[in-house]
Amino acid sequence: MKSIGVIGELFRNRTVLLMFLPVAVLLFLFNYLPLFGLVIAFKDFDFQKGILGSDWMQPLLNNFDYLFSSETAFRAVRNTILLNALFITVGLVFEVGFALLLNEIRNKYFKRFAQSLTFLPFFISWIVVGVFAYNLLNFDNGLINRVLTAFGANPIDFYSTASLWPLILVVTIRWKVTGYGTIIYLAALTSVDNSYYEAAAIDGASRWQQMRYISIPMLRPTIIILTLLAVGKIMNADFSMFYAMVGDASLIFPTTDVIDTFVYRSLRKSGDIGMASAAGFMQSLIAFVLVIGSNYIARKIDRDSAIF
Repeated sequence: MKSIGVIGELFRNRTVLLMFLPVAVLLFLFNYLPLFGLVIAFKDFDFQKGILGSDWMQPLLNNFDYLFSSETAFRAVRNTILLNALFITVGLVFEVGFALLLNEIRNKYFKRFAQSLTFLPFFISWIVVGVFAYNLLNFDNGLINRVLTAFGANPIDFYSTASLWPLILVVTIRWKVTGYGTIIYLAALTSVDNSYYEAAAIDGASRWQQMRYISIPMLRPTIIILTLLAVGKIMNADFSMFYAMVGDASLIFPTTDVIDTFVYRSLRKSGDIGMASAAGFMQSLIAFVLVIGSNYIARKIDRDSAIF
């Protein structure tokens, strides 16, 4: 009887299941099938022998030694965590704050114009952004140094001053993705019943008080979920952004070299596929632990806001 019930349930939902079938196939092909490749992290990979024919590493975790024994690798791991934590924190403030500001705009035409204007940079390639940044920051002909020189100040060699680059990267990524990141928060705000604001206005609440006691609490579940998802990717830096902005400027590597660029340079020089696979495996494992831990904390704060 139970099996008949399951078959009947599948038959009743056949339309929805057929719609989901292409998605399931894509998930299997691009998310689950590649998991087989994780065995490369534990093998001395040889292109002629293939994945199955390659010998197992002796010792088994030898591919991971390079990531933990090298000072450069430790620096890349440190920069990946610190920079991504900075991006998440600053991004949360900017995206929530901008969503609150847009929600307060009553002129719908100006609101649409402002939202479109801030959303537009998201579609610009990081390669193009990197070219813009180079023309702004170049020591000899950069726009910023030309302005500084015109006012009698000394030019700044940005591509030799590593301490400036966390700020430069934060400003750049905020300019590019703030408009896109605001969409979900703004959608959550538009779903809030206006009667809350009307009742607060009748009680004499100012616009700031309405944002503080109505808008922000209503955004809390969305903030928690998006932050959890961002924490899950904290070990994965945006390779296109870092490589387009930094490239091979080794003088600023102390603050900009991340796991993705470090592995890329190592793979380009040595061709060690096993080491690269070990780095990806380590990133995924740490991200998994962080998501589980962050979700546990979120459940303690607000059970309904946790992902699972």
